Amino acid sequence: MKTIASVMIALGLAASAGAQAAVSPEEAAKLGNELTRWGAIAAGNADGSIPPYTGGLAKDKWPEDTSVNRPTDPFRGEKPLYTIDQDNVDEYAELLSPGTVALIKKYGDQGYRLDVYPTHRTMSYPDWILENVQKNATATELANEGKSLSNIEPGPPFPIPQNGLEALWNHLLRWEGTHWESEASTFYIDENGQQVESSASRNTVEYPFYNPDKEYQADTEDFWYIRIDYFAPARRAGEKLLVIDPTDFSGSAGRRSYQYLKGQRRVRRAPAVAFDTPNPGTSGLATYDDAFIFNGSPERYDWKLVGKQEKIIPYHNYELAYFVPRDQSIGEKFINPDHMRWEKHRVWVVEGTLKEGARHIYSRRTLYIDEDTLGAQLTDQYDGQGKLWRTVQNISPVNYVLGAGYVGALAGYDLDAGIYYMTGYAADSKHIVFDPDAPQKPAAFYTSQGLARGGVR
Repeated sequence: MKTIASVMIALGLAASAGAQAAVSPEEAAKLGNELTRWGAIAAGNADGSIPPYTGGLAKDKWPEDTSVNRPTDPFRGEKPLYTIDQDNVDEYAELLSPGTVALIKKYGDQGYRLDVYPTHRTMSYPDWILENVQKNATATELANEGKSLSNIEPGPPFPIPQNGLEALWNHLLRWEGTHWESEASTFYIDENGQQVESSASRNTVEYPFYNPDKEYQADTEDFWYIRIDYFAPARRAGEKLLVIDPTDFSGSAGRRSYQYLKGQRRVRRAPAVAFDTPNPGTSGLATYDDAFIFNGSPERYDWKLVGKQEKIIPYHNYELAYFVPRDQSIGEKFINPDHMRWEKHRVWVVEGTLKEGARHIYSRRTLYIDEDTLGAQLTDQYDGQGKLWRTVQNISPVNYVLGAGYVGALAGYDLDAGIYYMTGYAADSKHIVFDPDAPQKPAAFYTSQGLARGGVR
């Protein structure tokens, strides 16, 4: 990708309400030394089960069949180092999230297990982003009680996070390239083990935050556009959804969302497409802010940085995400463990506790944010009584074809109901465009007028 000129995004003053101080130049000097240039620990761990970072995966490893334009598995043929199941889960509990432990204990007698493979650190970033990260380390600050940022250039804002909100903003602004699109399916497996299709859609995504060379029709500085054009099932075919998230969720700013409903044949603002509104794309089994593990404004939770820990998490699931047929990968109660890859990585553990007076179906949620991709790989969610309720796994691998981190395919389990869902499932997709040089959509495509022009008449 060509070098993109550094563009300062002014989003508020450091002295504004809720501002947080950036790290000192002495602390930032660790970047590129004991820390990678984006803030991960460069060295391996003590026992060698996590290797040192040695430069990531070359972006020239294109798939054998370029017509499908999706990354093939560079680790095909590797064998698991060990397996965690109902017989030894307690020995590994400290390395697992509570939700992962609960899944093994709930379904272990039915064959649920984790196959743990060698750890690989494949993430890489363009040089222009890494240059901006170095600047952000000593300049970027939280503002407006963490709902916005100040003094940020395109790149991860907090390579050395000092609190939970900073780590969460790293996840929100993670590098996924400038644009991509994919047809994908969402379905759930009911209590009888039957697959029920919730939706199938073409998802078109752009990141204006990382694309300053393109002109957008935006009222504020936005970091994320996603347009979803549904084509199945029949009752939803022709519906459209547009979501625009800014880098400032304070005041009158915030998420802008629009829906085109074919029955009404008009575009409407959709303010409910946020927070804990049930997402019909998952038949209500997930909230809108469950997408991509967590998305949207962080305002309803107090976010605590528990610290960096070693955890066994889903990682490098190329086969499951892009190639294994659904009838082989989707089981009656859980994903077929034969096609699920787990690795040990270091993660930032971030715990969100619902603020007093705020409303959400989750009283608490814990995110496990990978130190290399800066994206969350797992989340555990708790009900109003504080009981573990749901756990969501990110099955998207590092996308070296796109030259970026993961692109969100998720598996979410309801531990109470004994059902689960898959969203962003692209193994049976006939249309994927993960190509940084692919043509981008015109700016009007991501507007309410663009939705109306594309609507069914």
